[in-house]
Amino acid sequence: MKSKSVFFLLLLSVYLVRGQDKFESVDYVSILVGTQSKFELSNGNTYPVIALPWAMNFWTPQTGKMGDGWIYRYDADKIRGFKQTHQPSPWMNDYGQFSIMPIVGKTVFNEEERASWFSHKAEIAKPYYYSVYLADYDVTTEITPTERAAIFRFTFPETEDANLIIDAFDKGSSVEVLPEKNAIIGYTTRNSGGVPDNFKNHFVIVFDKPFRTYFDVRDAMIGKKKADKTQSDHSGAIVKFKTQRGEQIVARVASSFISYDQAWQNLKEVESKSFENVKQEGRKSWNEVLGKVEIEDDNIENKRTFYSTLYRSTLFPRKFYEIDAQGNAIHYSPYNGQVLPGYMYTDTGFWDTFRSLFPLLNLMYPSVNKEIQEGLINTYKSGTPGSHDWEQFGFGGGRCLPERVARLRYRNAL
Repeated sequence: MKSKSVFFLLLLSVYLVRGQDKFESVDYVSILVGTQSKFELSNGNTYPVIALPWAMNFWTPQTGKMGDGWIYRYDADKIRGFKQTHQPSPWMNDYGQFSIMPIVGKTVFNEEERASWFSHKAEIAKPYYYSVYLADYDVTTEITPTERAAIFRFTFPETEDANLIIDAFDKGSSVEVLPEKNAIIGYTTRNSGGVPDNFKNHFVIVFDKPFRTYFDVRDAMIGKKKADKTQSDHSGAIVKFKTQRGEQIVARVASSFISYDQAWQNLKEVESKSFENVKQEGRKSWNEVLGKVEIEDDNIENKRTFYSTLYRSTLFPRKFYEIDAQGNAIHYSPYNGQVLPGYMYTDTGFWDTFRSLFPLLNLMYPSVNKEIQEGLINTYKSGTPGSHDWEQFGFGGGRCLPERVARLRYRNAL
């Protein structure tokens, strides 16, 4: 009997070792590295980015207050929403952001009132997939992204008051409920400065289940039931469902800096796909990018450090172009407010990236770097040299400097 037990343990050990050999590059990535930071002390100043490499849109759980550059802090214990973000750093803050938050019971909108306690023990955080249990509501939220869209999956308890809050944030926004399409559309103009007057991020959200009822939110105040459209400083909407225990509600989300029509076009990235399909495609995308480098090291911590860092290195600069119905690359120009053909990338600082990041991209991802360089040329072409104050260009704060440097360099080169 003893010999059988020993044999079983040996087989189990061999199985576990072989299982570890099946680890792929993305399995070593921790997207939470650097998130135990605050204004007073930086340990990285990062947030968990749920996205594809160089994607136009990122998603992240939001623990910080609206407008706080420290979106997610590891030492926080409450989540206020799940935010589409484009923030390159807390010092430059965000632009074009909006959020989705599930709650159960009383219909509320205020970010403090809707926040739910969570634990890292009930959190799965990967580049292509995020899941967390919201203890106050007995709801599990899951996210899996594409470049310009994402699928959310909410698992609710048995309730007649399963609410989903859409927060388009302040400083100018609009939300419209389309019950015949089980959809919500809206836009946010929130930014950190340096954008044209017509700047908007248009979003569309389509649910797989009809609403039981819905409410509008105007100037952060819950309004009348079934008011279809709001436009105010701080707009939003709340849709309500009846659910059985364990029932899942799926929301497909996409956005566009160009128009609502383009947002619907971008939704095609997830329109006919299941949550699991998108999740597996995202995992494959990250393994293709990270797997360009294979590390031979018996120290698993070294592998975790390397691949977590490479993950961060392949997030920025982000794609700021979209694909139209004819399959052409087009972009909203943050320099003149026009919709123009071709590539555009943004959210990169040129401080020493020419020494490190761009050589890395040239060596390992030449097709991506070609697009980035074409985007820099389009950056130059977007404005008439001398007709604008250089400080006006770029997305907010310190972001105007790298764009200004790029334009000056190309102006001299051309």
